[in-house]
Amino acid sequence: MGQRIAWLVFKRLLIAITTIFFVAPIILIFLTSIKSRVDALAFPPVWIFQPTFMNFEEIFGLYDFGHYFRNSLVAASTSTIFAMALGVPAAYSLARYKFRGHSNLAFWILSIRITPPIAAMIPVFILFRNLRLLDSIPGLVLIYCTFNLPFVVWMMRGFFEDLPIDLEESAMVDGCSRFGAFTRVALVLAAPGLASTAILTFLFTWNEFIFALVLTGTTARTMPVAVQLFMRETGILWGHMTAAAVIMMLPTVVLTFFIQRYLVRGLTFGAIK
Repeated sequence: MGQRIAWLVFKRLLIAITTIFFVAPIILIFLTSIKSRVDALAFPPVWIFQPTFMNFEEIFGLYDFGHYFRNSLVAASTSTIFAMALGVPAAYSLARYKFRGHSNLAFWILSIRITPPIAAMIPVFILFRNLRLLDSIPGLVLIYCTFNLPFVVWMMRGFFEDLPIDLEESAMVDGCSRFGAFTRVALVLAAPGLASTAILTFLFTWNEFIFALVLTGTTARTMPVAVQLFMRETGILWGHMTAAAVIMMLPTVVLTFFIQRYLVRGLTFGAIK
């Protein structure tokens, strides 16, 4: 009995420590974002202070972060939509049609994702310069879609392979075409996978830095790149930087809150048959 209580206390203590480890940085970022510059730079940290929203007002008023936020939102959402629209049918085809060389094709698609982005940076830059896509939202959408498409294909391929093919065959016996079985049966059953894949794709694009840094200037600059504005020779503007970080976290938190049920089901989908 004593060992059981000790084990229960240990588990709860471990859960509490793990939760604090992951939540504490977010709390510190938020608290720093509502501190004055003096309080933000104070050491040891000041825990009792007069909160201010001056940092948020200045990043939108002086640094035009509304423009950068809009660029990030448009680029991330548009590239996610295109990647899902192209990758989901491709993943279904790889999962259902076994043709000669389909494994090699699947590995080739994966190789695009595992290639370090920096390895393709110079060719992509030259190509975009020739196509006049530098510092443009369509250019960002194109490159993000290119690198997110393999991820979508491989994620959704696993979800479709876990679905029993008998359900689709029964639908086709009842009069559905292959496309009808895909849209009415496979997509409905794979909804958790669609949700988890979409949000992960959005997160990868929303937080992407290297392509946005090299391929944009001022017109299409995204929020991860714009945060560099607060790193100066005179020091780092921690209040402004953390305020920008809070703004960057909002779409992800809101999106995850609304589809968390599907996200959890999607991440565990196919684990137990």
